[in-house]
Parts: sequence; structure tokens; C-alpha cells
Amino acid sequence: MNQRLLFTCGVDEAGRGPWAGPVTAAAVVLDPSAPIAGLTDSKALSEARRDALAPLIRERALAFFVAHASVEEIDTLNIREATFLAMSRAVEGVASQCTLGMILIDGNALPKSLPCEARAIVKGDLTEPAISAASILAKTVRDALMQDLDASHPGYGFARHKGYGTAAHAEALTRLGPSPLHRTSFRPVRAAMLAG
Repeated sequence: MNQRLLFTCGVDEAGRGPWAGPVTAAAVVLDPSAPIAGLTDSKALSEARRDALAPLIRERALAFFVAHASVEEIDTLNIREATFLAMSRAVEGVASQCTLGMILIDGNALPKSLPCEARAIVKGDLTEPAISAASILAKTVRDALMQDLDASHPGYGFARHKGYGTAAHAEALTRLGPSPLHRTSFRPVRAAMLAG
């Protein structure tokens, strides 16, 4: 009797904290026969190093998928549930490519509907290479998206701060008011709306 190979998938997100833009999640199944040196939490890597590792992950992984939850979904659901939604979408994308036996998710909680056994691992992006790879893909995809969105929503500095709450972003928000990319459920954005 043929037994199906069951794969382990790592999952992480980028963009929980920003005031603008989607939250992005990636799911990655690494190939044990094609290891990638230097995988760790994307926040611990320089932008240049992340940009060098991302194509290697895409090239050598057995499967990967990147998904988003929109600003509207963040504002409707809240950031925690929207993050879980993006994670579930990423897992679904990978599950369509291979049969999963275990899902490892960075953090201390799990989305409700997952296709197999799953484990939440605090600081998993530092200890589990598949989670590290997911962290890097989520971060590089979201950063590139925010750079693209900077062109259609100029003046806020999205290409520089990627939607995070910097002093320059706060100043632009006060001066210009929120854009359609801004999360109105986040306090600084709400305050700018009320001030406007």
C-alpha cells in the first residue's frame, strides 16, 4: 500500500503593526535535500540579505504561497483575526501543492481552520527554518507591495517606512489625512480622521 508523503509547512506574517497596507502571510515547505544557509527571522536580516534569500527560497522550496488580508478585512475583523485569515489563505495555497502533515506557525496562537495538525511556536522564526523562510517571503513581498503602492498614494512615504508608524508617517497623516490604504481601526489613523 502506497503511503502519501506528508510535509511540514512553516508559516509567518509581516505587517501586523503598520498603520497602512495589508497584512501578509507566507507558508513554505522546505526541501531537506536543498538546504538554504542563513535563514532566520526576517527582522534580524538586512534588506539586502532578505532580498538575496527570497529568490533562493522560491527556487529551492518544495512549495510556497504568499497571501494577504486587506485593509478592509483588518478594519472589519481586527488585526489578529485578519492575520489568521492571511495565514489560512497561505496554508491553503501550499496545501493545494502538497499534502501537509504538520503546520508550524510563528507565535502563541493558531488560526481556527487548518487542514492538519498544527503547532504555534513563540520565536519560531528563530528556531524553525521553514518559519524563517516564510518570514522572509512575507516581509519581502509586503515591502515590494508597499513600494509599488507609494506611486499610487504619494506623499505618505510608504516606500520608506512600509506603512509603519514613523514620525514622518505621522506628520504626513496629519497633513494629508488618511488614504484608502490606511487602517481606520488603528488609533493614530482614527485620530487623524477626527482631526481632519
